[in-house]
Amino acid sequence: MSWEALLAALFPAGHAVRRTGDVLAGRGVLDDIELAVIGTADHAYIGVETALALAAEVLAAMRDHPGRPILLLVDTLGQRLSRRDELLGINAYLAHLAQSLELARRRGHRLIALVYGEAVSGGFLAGGMMADLVAALPGGAVRVMGLAAMARITRIPLERLEELSRASPAFAPGVDNFYRLGGIAEIWSDDLPARLRAALARPAVDTSSRALGRERGGRRLAAEVARRVREHR
Repeated sequence: MSWEALLAALFPAGHAVRRTGDVLAGRGVLDDIELAVIGTADHAYIGVETALALAAEVLAAMRDHPGRPILLLVDTLGQRLSRRDELLGINAYLAHLAQSLELARRRGHRLIALVYGEAVSGGFLAGGMMADLVAALPGGAVRVMGLAAMARITRIPLERLEELSRASPAFAPGVDNFYRLGGIAEIWSDDLPARLRAALARPAVDTSSRALGRERGGRRLAAEVARRVREHR
């Protein structure tokens, strides 16, 4: 789904979201609730400029509209893999974006992320996965690394990884697999305004992806291992 179609579906009464380069920013109104809308479009790569622009929009929302819910629209192929961005310290810029979102949360902004396109690696981790609730459309493409790239890095044959992905969602990309792992809390397949309305109405609950993954059978041991580590440190 395009970002224009998504916003039209989410906000039937209209919105004021603009696009500057790959960055989306503005506001949408659902019933009597105004939301800050921040995100990316067209499978954007997150380089230093994009990370700074996204963080600036988060900081502006805190400054101009304290407590306003923030809707993060996720469509990114991850951090930009360029020598320039690495030399400039792309990790620090992504950390700045993540810290800005955490500051917004602590100041009372509800953070909801919606994956509507690609959601890959660092671009997704520093943006969408910082939200209180991470949802996705059925057509979203969520992955940390493609199996072909994973085969090159790990030197495990692609055929073996494909076999493992059929048995374990940890090896497989896609919304359904990340839902089983707990990385995606909800899949919004219909009536997007009602889904968003319900997400805003629920209190922000600290439900970890480990707990969700255990409930859904995608990560059976992570929550228990984390508990044992906490008890023995």
